[in-house]
Amino acid sequence: MPSAISGDSRIRTNIPADNAYNALTASSNNIALRQLRLSTGKRINSAADDVAGYITSRALQARNGALKAALNSAGDAKNVTAIAQDALDQIGTLVTQIKDAAAMASSGALGTDEKVALAKGAYRLAQQIQFITDSTVFGGKQLLQGNFTGEWVTGYYGNNDLMKISINLTVSNPDFNINGVFDLNATSEATAVRGGVSGAARNFAGVAGLNLEDLNSVSVSNLGIFANTARGTRTPIYQTISSLAMAIDNINKVASYLGGIEVRLSAQENVLKSQITNYKAAISRIEDADIATEQMELIKSQFLQQASLISLAQANQNPQQFLQLFR
Repeated sequence: MPSAISGDSRIRTNIPADNAYNALTASSNNIALRQLRLSTGKRINSAADDVAGYITSRALQARNGALKAALNSAGDAKNVTAIAQDALDQIGTLVTQIKDAAAMASSGALGTDEKVALAKGAYRLAQQIQFITDSTVFGGKQLLQGNFTGEWVTGYYGNNDLMKISINLTVSNPDFNINGVFDLNATSEATAVRGGVSGAARNFAGVAGLNLEDLNSVSVSNLGIFANTARGTRTPIYQTISSLAMAIDNINKVASYLGGIEVRLSAQENVLKSQITNYKAAISRIEDADIATEQMELIKSQFLQQASLISLAQANQNPQQFLQLFR
């Protein structure tokens, strides 16, 4: 803090000039600081401006960047659920049409040729199901062939451990308890008796023994799965309709599982967006400059700078007064 010392009649040490010069330097430095803050919009431009605030704001920025990455990851996971659900909806529609064809074939009013035509038409739908299954891909991985799993980082603990959301579309997932897959060519280890022959059973949509390829085997001489002749207590067409109904139910279970995950992902996206906004607000409170305050401080420092210049000029004239003693 400067002291008001006149220096009496000494001319070797001009204390008033030193005080004026120090005040001028302080006001000039303050002007430079305010101009820097106004031009950058930041109160903290280096660690020297606020050591504690600098550490806090940088830590918040780092976490905010990680949360933005988690938000993108949640979006990727939603893409998977959306792609898979859309494919399942289409498959469910096609299976329903196949079931409707089987129901029509069960009518005694239809002749053999009509039943064969219904089976062949249903087989074309089954081929489309296979096409949808094979083309439902994300990140180079098949989604609906019973072996897809994926994990997405959607958050972080305080110690930076990862918080993940998993999607499990494998045949062993207990959430929908389906032991089959949506692949007409997939075989299982189970055995079944179809047409009096015991062997490896094909699965479709988790229904053992349901093989949509059998639709193509229906002929005038052998109606196969469309036959209405009793074998034991149930006819093949009854078993076909029942199996297709089970397949539709299983498809809905998987779609419901994916829907639940998508709801959770949507909620997590909302949480992440709110957190990112709140972190931005916290960083702004710590790091950003108050423009109104900085402008007022700048004006005050400019006034003090001008006053210091005047005072310095006057103080430098004081020694001239003592020269009068030598005249």
